[in-house]
Amino acid sequence: MDINEFIPKAKELVADYTNKHTDISDGPSRLISADDVYLVWYAKTLQNSKALLSTPLPDGMYYEVTLNGDKDEIYFDAYKKFHNIKVEV
Repeated sequence: MDINEFIPKAKELVADYTNKHTDISDGPSRLISADDVYLVWYAKTLQNSKALLSTPLPDGMYYEVTLNGDKDEIYFDAYKKFHNIKVEV
């Protein structure tokens, strides 16, 4: 799977997950499409790919989608940011 297949698939997975897990009290206008999902970061090493994605929703969520090219498997992780703490070094 190349980048032209992987990124659209990752965006589709994020949109589907978000729509299934959005608080229904927010109403149907909160549903998103894959076009609303944006790519934050992408890397490819050998046959493996990883993308970090997010949505414009103010829910603090971000998503990690990983392609294991050896097994033709995709792993999907959903995270919620709780803190952003500055650490002096």
